[in-house]
Amino acid sequence: MPELPEVETVRRGLEPVLKGQVLTHVEQRRPDLRIPFPTGFVGLVEGRRVTQLRRKAKYLLFDLDDGQVLICHLGMSGRMTVLPCGSNQPPERHDHVVFTTEDGGAVVFNDHRRFGLMTLTTRDDEATHPLLVNLAPDPLEPVFDAAHLSERLKGKRTPIKAALLDQRVLSGVGNIYASEALNRSRISPRRLAQSVAGARAARLAPAIVDVLNEAIAAGGSSLRDHRQASGELGYFQHSFRVYDQEGEPCPTPDCHGIIRRIVQANRSTFFCGRCQR
Repeated sequence: MPELPEVETVRRGLEPVLKGQVLTHVEQRRPDLRIPFPTGFVGLVEGRRVTQLRRKAKYLLFDLDDGQVLICHLGMSGRMTVLPCGSNQPPERHDHVVFTTEDGGAVVFNDHRRFGLMTLTTRDDEATHPLLVNLAPDPLEPVFDAAHLSERLKGKRTPIKAALLDQRVLSGVGNIYASEALNRSRISPRRLAQSVAGARAARLAPAIVDVLNEAIAAGGSSLRDHRQASGELGYFQHSFRVYDQEGEPCPTPDCHGIIRRIVQANRSTFFCGRCQR
């Protein structure tokens, strides 16, 4: 599933194409994805101007000029791809929604697994929308620092890796970046989350922020389905320290450990048992 860097990369790629543009034509090619489209979806968004593109955790939010907010989640395999003005590219089998703008450009939402979604809310109701109401702040919000992370972890007896994946504790971080940040901060993924509050959180919080920003700068990680809005691959997978590196030497200086893989809550975790304590 795309994590925060992949979604933010897509948002940045869409912003210059959609922000300020009127959606002159919207084509909806199926009645549902993971959930049904809102009744009258095309009529509600066609002719509206996109005033802003935002991201909340792993969700894309498109602000429309009448106060509506289009919520989009990419699911496991969803892509939003920009087509150049005047493009006559024929639709692909899994192109489910096409937004055409007043300048002739187009954005296509493709999702062959159909685990993504599109729905609508309003700015007034956004904070209480069921998809968004329980999301914690994400690490790129100004509120996030070591003290904030410590408070979120206080009293939690789950492993720190599981706590980082809990979107009610910290939103936007997924399997890849949790493993990478824990290695950078030399914290074992099996350590209880409550024991990370304090001094360890002072190492972990900046490691999370750094790895997310580096991944965004690299266009995200393309392991299977992720593409930038331009259609290009992301490149951060070439910079993984531990994720999917089982059996490789730990990159931590003077460590000399070997990367291991364990399973936590049915998810693969990669770490170095020598330097991560």
